[in-house]
Amino acid sequence: MASLQTSGLLFSSSSSSTSSKRINAAISVPKLPKIRFPLPRNSIKEMILRGSFSNTVPLEKNAATTTIDEPFINSTAASAKEISQLYAILETVADRAEMHKNVGEQRDNWNKLLLNSINMITLTATTMAGVAATGGAGAPLLALRLSSTLFFTAATGMLFIMNKIQPSQLAEEQRNATKLFRQLQSQIQTTLALYDPAELDVKDAMDNVLALDKAYPLPLLGKMMEKFPAKFEPAVWWPKSHDFHRKSKRPGKNEWSEELEAEMREVIEVIKGKDTEDYMRLGNLALKINKILAISGPLLTGIAAAGSAFVGNGSWAAIVAVAAGALATTVNTFEHAGQVGMVVEMYRNCAGFFSLMEESIESALEETELERGEDGEMFEMKVALQLGRSLSELRELAQNSSSSRIYGIEVDEFASKLF
Repeated sequence: MASLQTSGLLFSSSSSSTSSKRINAAISVPKLPKIRFPLPRNSIKEMILRGSFSNTVPLEKNAATTTIDEPFINSTAASAKEISQLYAILETVADRAEMHKNVGEQRDNWNKLLLNSINMITLTATTMAGVAATGGAGAPLLALRLSSTLFFTAATGMLFIMNKIQPSQLAEEQRNATKLFRQLQSQIQTTLALYDPAELDVKDAMDNVLALDKAYPLPLLGKMMEKFPAKFEPAVWWPKSHDFHRKSKRPGKNEWSEELEAEMREVIEVIKGKDTEDYMRLGNLALKINKILAISGPLLTGIAAAGSAFVGNGSWAAIVAVAAGALATTVNTFEHAGQVGMVVEMYRNCAGFFSLMEESIESALEETELERGEDGEMFEMKVALQLGRSLSELRELAQNSSSSRIYGIEVDEFASKLF
């Protein structure tokens, strides 16, 4: 009995000590650290724009909260408006680029199909006139002579229309428009990615779209550019009141120095004296050649049509018809297969490119130090890349230009290495 009491006492004391150990163990569990989830600034902007920021509950009462000022909310809302407008313009620009690409392919097909068709008609008419002159009389001679005359007349009309619209030049216009719209698209995307868009960005993008629409119209009737102007002029695809350097996006040091300004002035002199002048000279030459060819083709087919009408009444009529038909085919092939109209448009676009560079550099130089919004070193790098040069080559070009002017020697190199 005593042993049972002793064992019971031992059991109760051991169980109580065990339970006390368990309780102590439960109490001595370390307190878990509180996890805080900071809210990014971009998430705050999104919640402000959605109007849901007031419904959020902080995770910890004593956690540090982000202070949002009223001007920040207003500027964020204003920026969201410009962002949405720029995205709308971006969609329009992408659509324009695709439209000009499709139209350019269509007009390039026009050039190939019309060239082949007119040449086949002209050669067929020339063959008929030659066969009719070899002999025959009566109905066969009349049929050959009439068919040859009709073919030459049709070729004259088609060739007149083709030379008037210049399909190869139309295709080159659309290729240039596609390139420029894609360039504008990348500029808008860069603005959206790197900067906070302002109202000036929206206006600038709108002006550029409208200027490109005016410079490269899609319809032919009523709005087609004159293919044979009295004077060759560079293409202009930018608005006249173009703000070349945005002043609101690039705060900080401008890194413009007197040496850099002098370098840019020398680059302008080289562009004006060499590149622009050379492309204007070549453009005028190509335009004159194209005018001569455009007049000669229909004139020769017209002479061949008149000669074929008198085939059988003398040998000279057949000679005139066959020779004029052969020459007309040669002239037409040289003009449209050689794409002389495309060459004219290429020179016009290159001259416009250099005119744009001149205006851009002059605009940067005319601004005061406080007005300049673009970093000087960045601007120099852009000019060098546009001319296909490295920075050292651009500086060497400016030094050569300065030395040549001092010693009265003409610069022996062009500013651009691309064209």
